[in-house]
Amino acid sequence: MHAISLRRSRSEIGIDLSVWAAQLVLRPLQALMAAPALLFLAALTAMLLRPPDVSFYEIDRVAFGLLVVGVVSRAVVRRQPIFVVHRTTWPMAALLLLVLASVLGRPFDHETWCLLAAKFIVPFSLFHLAGLVFTEERHFRQFEVFTLVVLAYLSFMAIAFLVGARSLIFPRFILDESLGFHTDRARGPLLQAVANGMALNLLGLLALHTYRRRMRSWKVVVLLASLPVAILATMTRTVWLTFAGTVLVVGALSQSRALRRACVGLAVIAGLAVVLSSNEFGGALSDRLSESGPVDYREAVYAGGLQMFLERPLTGWGFNQMPGELPRHVSGYREKVLYPHNTYLELLVEHGVVGLALYLWLMLEMWRLGQGRIPAAERNGFLDRQFHRMWPVLLAVYWVNAATVVMSYQFVNGLLFTVAGMLAAQRRRLEVPQTC
Repeated sequence: MHAISLRRSRSEIGIDLSVWAAQLVLRPLQALMAAPALLFLAALTAMLLRPPDVSFYEIDRVAFGLLVVGVVSRAVVRRQPIFVVHRTTWPMAALLLLVLASVLGRPFDHETWCLLAAKFIVPFSLFHLAGLVFTEERHFRQFEVFTLVVLAYLSFMAIAFLVGARSLIFPRFILDESLGFHTDRARGPLLQAVANGMALNLLGLLALHTYRRRMRSWKVVVLLASLPVAILATMTRTVWLTFAGTVLVVGALSQSRALRRACVGLAVIAGLAVVLSSNEFGGALSDRLSESGPVDYREAVYAGGLQMFLERPLTGWGFNQMPGELPRHVSGYREKVLYPHNTYLELLVEHGVVGLALYLWLMLEMWRLGQGRIPAAERNGFLDRQFHRMWPVLLAVYWVNAATVVMSYQFVNGLLFTVAGMLAAQRRRLEVPQTC
């Protein structure tokens, strides 16, 4: 009897140890599954603060991996479909497969795969993960607060750069002249003035949406008032024109009187900012308005890119091959690498007519996400009718800036495709009514 009880006690100890070990392993996974929206926003934050040029481990990849594990595990536990195919999925998947086909046959190159992730893999994943994560109004509220915080951060960094308060700029790599582009402008953590300005424009539109919904909160008013100054600090003509067009279109098309007044206020503040800064920064402003160097460069690059396209109009040159090949087709520049600064031209050269056609199809399907009816339970929520009206403006900001920069910025791509994923999931909830 004593031997039997001893064997039982050992067996019980073994079971207890197994349970303890399982709990130890599963508890971190449970933590990842507990707050999917916060995990999603943490991943976006990592993408904002860690551009590819900065060698600070790969926190964006770690955060992205944890997001995928947490959201997929949560979907499995809740018996939700892990991957839902939308109309937008087809052109996105076809474009991703086309790009992968041009990369897989080559030797591994870290830069190429980083760009591949930023341009295609991350947006594709966030689009589909957003539909699993942002399913309740409290999740949309968390996203809304996140966009306001990021807008406040980017605006503060831009204004600090404009007035010369460089000790306030964080992270410090923003001031490192060996990284990125446009070291003389407010480029933010994206290390490129156009990308920073585009992020400010997109986040500013979301802040206007919040301003209308939150009954003109004074915090949002102060934040919006600082936006024109931050836009001015980018010293980039495309950003200025995009902001002016955005304010004009939203003010003209909005059915909300409060939103129209906000747009008038933004226009007035922008005008005052230009007048007041002309005394201090008049030389810089006039130089940016009259500078012809970037225009000459673009003309040369576009001509060289067109020549490359005509050589391989159907198959293209392959992913990330244009910067290295372009100097052979452009005269007057001795650089070994030249960047097209145009998303559409790059797609046309690297992936031919098929690649550009797939991208245009993708953009068309993304535009369609803002059309149609809204579920009755969500008509007063974040994705309301007014947001659907603003969605084409958000896309237009992205499209216009894509003509002046290659969209290789994870945060900007992630932000736009996250919102697109929210709209796609909303349309699915309309087509497939939820059951209790």
